[in-house]
Amino acid sequence: MFNFIPCFLCLSTLFQISFSEQQPQPTTIYELLRSNGLPMGLLPKGVTNFTFDNTGRFEVHLDQACNAKFEDELHYDLNVSGNLTYGQIAGLSGISAQDLFLWFPVKEIRVDIPSSGLIYFDVGVVSKQFSLSSFETPRECLANSNRVVVQSVFKVLVYGLWVINLLIYQESLEPEKNDDQEHLTTFL
Repeated sequence: MFNFIPCFLCLSTLFQISFSEQQPQPTTIYELLRSNGLPMGLLPKGVTNFTFDNTGRFEVHLDQACNAKFEDELHYDLNVSGNLTYGQIAGLSGISAQDLFLWFPVKEIRVDIPSSGLIYFDVGVVSKQFSLSSFETPRECLANSNRVVVQSVFKVLVYGLWVINLLIYQESLEPEKNDDQEHLTTFL
């Protein structure tokens, strides 16, 4: 007599295998972003080395730290990581956004309502909004030597302003000299 139970178990196993093969996992980070409702251009062009686990945690490894120009400039560290859920990357590290001469680490990226055409970058104290269309395609990413130069120049300017303020403050504390003391000091 033919036993139906082993045959049924065999067929159900084959069905599960074929069903799981019909839903392929994304093979690139760009497909992964798109399948989670985010634009592919959030990461620079040419990313091939990435990991993604079943909790949504991802890590991208770039060949070099670099900058890409959008409405503002973005900086990408060698390693970019975060937690990916539909329409959002939380716990983000490795991306900074420039505003004027300052760089702010991006903590989160989200698309609340795709039809709005807006994407939000949370930089801690504020959330910056950009046009979603700016991030449709990955951008070329250039080595970030300019960022180092701008940061160095900015630090020198801030230090210079600090020194000037200190000198003005010290001058305001000194007692006023009379003309005879000034000529004597100049002569010496």
